[in-house]
Amino acid sequence: MTREPAAFASYLAAWSEQDPSRIRRHLDLSVAENVLFIDPANTTVGPDELETLIRGTRVKVPTATYHRVSGVDGHNRMCRYLWEVRVDGQCAMHGMDVTTLGASDRIESVYGFFGDFPASGS
Repeated sequence: MTREPAAFASYLAAWSEQDPSRIRRHLDLSVAENVLFIDPANTTVGPDELETLIRGTRVKVPTATYHRVSGVDGHNRMCRYLWEVRVDGQCAMHGMDVTTLGASDRIESVYGFFGDFPASGS
């Protein structure tokens, strides 16, 4: 897959949005009604829970910005890409998301992973 689904821009905009009243607008453009979000620290179901998570994260780290830092690779309505969170222009966290898209190209699930891949055991 070489094109970035349109939902990705709105989804990342929700995470970077400085105005809490606008977070939901970004989510309404990008995620499905029953969106599942799972990462090592959180699990949410639906845009209400995801919005609450994003708002809480914005309170904890108000200057953080969220960026996709790779191309999008995918097949069968699944996509993967690398991301990073920047605070004051410096990378504070990085990782990878695997997402699934619904028929309307809205995000149905996000499985987030933090950090680099572990070294091979062989």
